[in-house]
Amino acid sequence: MKLLATTALIALTATVAAADDWKKDYAVIKFGILSGENEKDRVARYTPFEEYLEKELGVEVEIFTAGNYDGVIQAIGADQIEFAFFGSSSYAAAYTGTDGKVEPLVSRLRKDGSTGYYSVLVTRCEDGYKQITDLEGKVVAFADPDSTSGYAVPYFNIAKEVDPKTFFSAIPFSGSHEAGVAGVVQGTFDAAATWQNNDVDGRWQRMIDKGMIEEGVICPIWESPEITSGPFTARANLPQELKDAVKQAVMTVQDKDEEAFKAMTGFKEEDPNPQTGWIEVNHERYQWIVDMRDWLKKQRRSS
Repeated sequence: MKLLATTALIALTATVAAADDWKKDYAVIKFGILSGENEKDRVARYTPFEEYLEKELGVEVEIFTAGNYDGVIQAIGADQIEFAFFGSSSYAAAYTGTDGKVEPLVSRLRKDGSTGYYSVLVTRCEDGYKQITDLEGKVVAFADPDSTSGYAVPYFNIAKEVDPKTFFSAIPFSGSHEAGVAGVVQGTFDAAATWQNNDVDGRWQRMIDKGMIEEGVICPIWESPEITSGPFTARANLPQELKDAVKQAVMTVQDKDEEAFKAMTGFKEEDPNPQTGWIEVNHERYQWIVDMRDWLKKQRRSS
């Protein structure tokens, strides 16, 4: 009996040691976050999560940011970072750009069981626009070429109603969701595409919470069908033990470090449908986004 117990302990020790072998080659883990908001605020939101990961993994963890979405996509493609929080379209861009060398791990789960969000087109309330057709000849800004809710989904759906290239006077990229909304407030743009989870939580509502814009200035006039939430993504060439360890840490952060979870998800008490956890995902979930991006690319080539 004692021999069996000793053998089991040796086997368990060997298994744990094997699971931690990745730490020899990955003493520092980097994860990327997209430029949906200004760098100071996004780093502040994810710093508690960064510290949580360090405790869970036992290695140094660093946040990676870039001035636009493509910077994070290129970084994971060049093996400069190990993981990234992507939107659906930026994940599809990374998947296409690396010939499938990225792997989606988990995505967001909300209180009501939903796993998506929405693109909205926002305008100045005082302008009185009510629908897409009211924007003929106006300047409509999109966030970034690799943004799901800030470009791919709204452009794809708006194009079913009007030809954006000819119906609007200009369709510039603002560079980020916050810059697009701020541009509408300032009068630089007549409308801008951004995202929201519901009527009380989204990029423009969070800008009100942060005191960046005043309440009652911005009004949404169009909402997309539900968009599949983007995945937390790994480089496919990472050791499986590393991917498993990080995946487990992400999927349990809401239980182990509630404050870090609330910070990274932008939790608000008044939100009727906050994120409560995560679901496991694979590439099949995002293939329609890859197909949509391919359609958009063909549209740009023909313009």
